[in-house]
Amino acid sequence: MARTAFTNAVSERIWDQRYRYRAGGKVLDADPEASWWRVARALAGAEPTAQASWAERFHALLADFVFLPGGRILAGAGTRHRVTLFNCFVMGVVPDSLAGILALLRESALTLQQGGGIGCDFSALRPAGLPAPSSGNVATGPVSFLHLWDDVAKNIQSLGERRSAMMATLRCDHPDILEFIDAKRGGGLGNFNLSVQITAEFMQALEQNSEWALVFPASAWSGGTSPETVMRRWPGQAQPVACRVVRRLPAHSLWQALAAAAGSGDPGVLFVDRINAENNLWYDEYLSATNPCGEVPLPAYGACNLGSFNLTAFVRAPFTQQAAFDFERLRSLVPLAVRFLDDAIEISRFPVALQAQTVRRSRRLGLGITGFADTLIMLGLHYASEAARTFASRLMQLLRDEAYVASISLAGERGAFPSFDRERYLRSGFTRRLPESIRQGIAAHGMRNSHLLAIAPTGTISLLANNISSGIEPVFDYHVRRRIHMGGGAIEDYPLTDYAWRLWQAHAGDAQPGAAFVTASQLPAASQLAMLAALQPFVDNAISKTINLSHAQASGFEGLFLEAYRLGLKGCTVYKTESRRDVIKAVDPGLAGMR
Repeated sequence: MARTAFTNAVSERIWDQRYRYRAGGKVLDADPEASWWRVARALAGAEPTAQASWAERFHALLADFVFLPGGRILAGAGTRHRVTLFNCFVMGVVPDSLAGILALLRESALTLQQGGGIGCDFSALRPAGLPAPSSGNVATGPVSFLHLWDDVAKNIQSLGERRSAMMATLRCDHPDILEFIDAKRGGGLGNFNLSVQITAEFMQALEQNSEWALVFPASAWSGGTSPETVMRRWPGQAQPVACRVVRRLPAHSLWQALAAAAGSGDPGVLFVDRINAENNLWYDEYLSATNPCGEVPLPAYGACNLGSFNLTAFVRAPFTQQAAFDFERLRSLVPLAVRFLDDAIEISRFPVALQAQTVRRSRRLGLGITGFADTLIMLGLHYASEAARTFASRLMQLLRDEAYVASISLAGERGAFPSFDRERYLRSGFTRRLPESIRQGIAAHGMRNSHLLAIAPTGTISLLANNISSGIEPVFDYHVRRRIHMGGGAIEDYPLTDYAWRLWQAHAGDAQPGAAFVTASQLPAASQLAMLAALQPFVDNAISKTINLSHAQASGFEGLFLEAYRLGLKGCTVYKTESRRDVIKAVDPGLAGMR
């Protein structure tokens, strides 16, 4: 291979199976170098001038796995395949009508068919047992429709090898919330991740140890007496609406039920009011759902346009006293990565016309990082140390500031995103924390992109890059067996060695590794949450991070979620090792497609 040889069979297999361009049975990408050139030339095609020059620069960004764009970009850019270049979409709020449900289900199926994961908010569906006034039929509730979506996803998945990933959310005050919390306990819904929308009102009720009202918009009932109502902001409604109190229960009992179910990774929690208060487009949209892994809250028909810097590529002299991270090299590449992702918007297809309109109205990007844990190890930093958190904050602040400056520059060159409102944009919770020089730049020139930062799980593309650690997850284990789904439904297991461990062996042979070599099972939940808290202030979208716990650690999930809220996080997911029978022992759940 011309530039980068794979160091393990799995990474080469991933490239060959998922990202190598074939047409009509003919192999068109001779090696990864050819794949990088294909993608670089396709993205440079969006540039109005100097396309050859931009292709050279984009190629240099991609080469040797320095920058890893979302898998759909790697697989689809520069091909004749009719696919989207965006990994994930949010379809929005599922309407409370049969016609609306079927229309959104069709659009969801078209999106899944083209390789995009989806997220939906099922809160607007009336609770089970409530009569439908127009037909007299009795509603079956939102959980029943999760199974409908899941069945469609299964059938689409059977047509190809790509997993149909979906996220379902439900408000914490929906009358069917307890059924939603337990929806995956008995098996099934294998294509869904679940998250509960936790409101600030609920957290206040929890703190005060008071009762919590489960409600639904009063307009769903016709006639009868006038029962107790409360005003709530409800998905699908522009303003708070009167909601009928269906039942009350202690807030703590709901919290306990959520914690009891959460150890298997579902459901996670989304602190929905915080998400909206921090949203740069608070004035233009209400967010109640995310992409399947949770790192990008999106409006209806929004999409996540992701790319991650491989941090291991920026470490100089690893495992030595001179080990250092090349911040200046990273700084120099951020504007190019922002331009690359902005160009992806121009050349992508979209399964549904409304998706194209929504994406181009905000031009959201999700620039992030991967290989984080391996980078800490190479620098001699223990994941749970204050030094590691200081490094993380410095790194993410640099990425935030340089990305925003780059988007300001692009706005001057190409124009601001259509939904930009200078005064209101600068009033979001996130933009208020930007350095004054950047705020002044936004006021003077606008922004090309409404959002710029997200930390994704990057499971497959990190595996492609010679098995670097994924996203900001700790290393799960240094030696694992990875399950690979082959064509025709066959499954094969491959042995894998962590990237940093392999480098250490090349550097020091059989010498005892240092204290920085730590795995997820050795890290308490508190240190994993603390790392999230060090990064979140600099991320305008969100972070996908699963709090991985061993059986010995896996208790007190109620307190874990509460601490996540107190630390200012936008959401949280926990996973108790081996709590699911379909995950191979010693295989990282992040790589298995979970949040």
